Amino acid sequence: MSSPTTGATEAATTPVTTSAATPAIPATTPGRTAADVANAPLVLRGRGVVPGRAEGEALVTRDRISGWGGIDSRTGTIVETRHELRGQSFAGKVLVFPGAKGSSGWSAAFHLTRTMGTAPAAMLFNEMTTKIALGAVVTRAPAMTDFDRDPLAVIETGDWVVVDADRGIVEVRKRARPAPGVAADAAPRA
Repeated sequence: MSSPTTGATEAATTPVTTSAATPAIPATTPGRTAADVANAPLVLRGRGVVPGRAEGEALVTRDRISGWGGIDSRTGTIVETRHELRGQSFAGKVLVFPGAKGSSGWSAAFHLTRTMGTAPAAMLFNEMTTKIALGAVVTRAPAMTDFDRDPLAVIETGDWVVVDADRGIVEVRKRARPAPGVAADAAPRA
């Protein structure tokens, strides 16, 4: 209800929980617990390049990806010698990367991943070029760019990512990580 003197609403007095990594969520939303707020997905907004919706585990790199000679289309594996993800497969994952590098063979290499069933589930990238645009289209995986926040700063390998390129929304659920100083194999099991 509006106050006759200020025009403010009662909802404006509800405290809001925010940080650089989480969307604004009212701390006192009825029916929501602190665990609900902590487990809320991070939301990024961007521009769809290839329409569609997909979800999967994130595979993140800060290195640009070379299509022709940099990936093995038969396995969806990065084979470029000095690449930080060398030997890792992006097949069925949400590939998060800065952009493409190399020749126009990039689109042919990624087209082959689609025909061989080894394409990424979706692609999120920062730098739009003609080679990546064509590669994304022929791969037919949902793809997005031009984000309100840098996906490389928000998404980590292993996070669960839902890409809705039709709506221009990416939801990220952070993977549970062991507490600092606790080895992953020493974490309690459920």
